[in-house]
Amino acid sequence: MGYSGTLLLILAVAVVAPLLAYGLGRWVRVPLVIFEIGLGIVVGPDLLGLAHDDPAIDTLSDLGLTMLIFLAGYEIEFAAVRGDTLRRAVWAWLLALAAGLGVAFAVNGGDTAKSFVIGTALTSTALGTILPILRDTGELKGRFGTVVLAFGAVGEFGPIIAMALLLGGRSPGVSTALLAAFAAVTACAVYWAMRPRPPWFARIVARTLHTSGQFAVRFVMLLLGAMLALSAVFGLDTLLGAFAAGLLTRLVLTGAVPESSAEILGKVEAMGFGFLVPVFFVVTGIGFDLRSLLDGGRELILLALFLLLFLLVRGVPVYLLAPRDLPRRDRTALTLYSSTALPLVVAITTIGLDDGTVTAGEAAALVGAAMVSVLVFPLLASRHRRVSGAPAEGTATATEAW
Repeated sequence: MGYSGTLLLILAVAVVAPLLAYGLGRWVRVPLVIFEIGLGIVVGPDLLGLAHDDPAIDTLSDLGLTMLIFLAGYEIEFAAVRGDTLRRAVWAWLLALAAGLGVAFAVNGGDTAKSFVIGTALTSTALGTILPILRDTGELKGRFGTVVLAFGAVGEFGPIIAMALLLGGRSPGVSTALLAAFAAVTACAVYWAMRPRPPWFARIVARTLHTSGQFAVRFVMLLLGAMLALSAVFGLDTLLGAFAAGLLTRLVLTGAVPESSAEILGKVEAMGFGFLVPVFFVVTGIGFDLRSLLDGGRELILLALFLLLFLLVRGVPVYLLAPRDLPRRDRTALTLYSSTALPLVVAITTIGLDDGTVTAGEAAALVGAAMVSVLVFPLLASRHRRVSGAPAEGTATATEAW
């Protein structure tokens, strides 16, 4: 199947995936990304053999990964999670990173490059998967939701920084210096973003918001491109630039055009979640080494091990450093939510595969464990809190929300 046929098949899978998620949602909530990767596996070379790797498709997939990280940066609102809770979240992630690197070194016999990939992947949190669940249950604005947001935000921001430091192929000292220089320039950009925009900016945004001009959307894309170029200039992974662009975009839009920021974000999300991001996840499924897992050998054992490590490496520090005012059941639920991983695991293993530091089977085991975590951990967490009666009065249950 040529490029056009493969692209058509990927787009068809992207349409079928939300239909399946919606249909099953009446009985059990399954994150959309599971269907996107799962259907990619089905049409990929290990099952039906209808779709294969293609350079043009891979380029679209890379754009999808960039947009995914950009939107992850946008959804983090550090102003809502400052103070002691944020400090606890940072320390919990640092402990997880130390534990993850230590375990990875032990498992891999001291292979530094592979240990950096695996150790970093074990510390991530799928905040984008968790937030819709908390919104549906009405808990996002409460105390528990704020704590989950803090730990989840650091679980996304931390691995992005670790990727820049550990996965760039340079010494940690050089990477730290380059990252510091990038941070200094980004800080200047943040200062610029927080300054009041001239009156004409809001006027042209309003006038072109529903025309072919789309000034605001084009401005956001320019900001994204500028941060990607900046990260490339400093020799850092472009995902760091995408993440920084998301943070800057939130500051610019909420400061300059607060009344239109949600609508502008909706247009950007339409490009991301409507086209590019699904392509990334479907292509991830197409490249998934299912054959290694089905052989029942080392990779299947690794999948079970990685799933356990998500709980131990990421979850235990979260449980130990959770705010003291959270009851035990909430701390357990927070641990399960924080141990849920997938998007960044896919991104990190993609880098590891491109660099040749992990094998296709090892990447499949990591991604497979992350897929199981997305399926199981949030479900256990939400049920755990419902059993404890934790949700506030008047909130909807997950079933009612669907």
